[in-house]
Amino acid sequence: MSRSIVITGAGAGIGRATARAFLAAGWQVTLLGRREATLVETANGHPAQILPCDVRDPESVAKAFAQIPRLDVLFNNAGIAAPAAPIDEISVDDWLNVSATNITGMFLCARAAFGILRRQTPQGGRIINNGSLSAHVPRPGSAPYTMSKHAVTGLTRTLGLDGRAFNIACAQIDIGNALTDMAARFTKGVPQADGQIRVEPVMDVDHVARMVLHMASLPLEVNTPFVTIMARDMPFIGRG
Repeated sequence: MSRSIVITGAGAGIGRATARAFLAAGWQVTLLGRREATLVETANGHPAQILPCDVRDPESVAKAFAQIPRLDVLFNNAGIAAPAAPIDEISVDDWLNVSATNITGMFLCARAAFGILRRQTPQGGRIINNGSLSAHVPRPGSAPYTMSKHAVTGLTRTLGLDGRAFNIACAQIDIGNALTDMAARFTKGVPQADGQIRVEPVMDVDHVARMVLHMASLPLEVNTPFVTIMARDMPFIGRG
């Protein structure tokens, strides 16, 4: 029987690339996202379970995960960013929007998946959270996003601890400059810590997809608690 994975934020970017990698590898893939049409586009004719879901909404998440009878892996991927600005110029609505998706959404999906993994027979599985290099160091003007990704690290560490009793592994992938629509601005120039605007190197998003597939394919007695994958020469080591 093929292994199963749920991927949130599967309608675009890293979620779409990862979903297609798992479909090509023969996994049973469940696609979660707000818009059914983009999920169908991600599946691209391959058999996949498509579940429109707003990860920010507890009822929507509960309804989606209730349709998943068995689970091996959750790729807890859905996330957004806010426009860069000093904190006093960031609207409260922008903060609430980012935190609702990147913190509450991550919590709700991890909670639902953990419950399935804990209670199914045989017990256990894996949760992979999408972090960011911003879980380590910030970009200028990124308070909401950076705060949210530090919260993801706390979630990963806690689930890694609490999951031991139930054969549940938890890992985090921290990604830097994978070329998606969200990261396209790096190719045109973005603010640096010294105030300059510079173009940054990017990498093909398929490298991320293959890394997540590798992490998900490990036996449960093995874990990669934190993995960093990035465009080699982007400003991270020495950022600031």
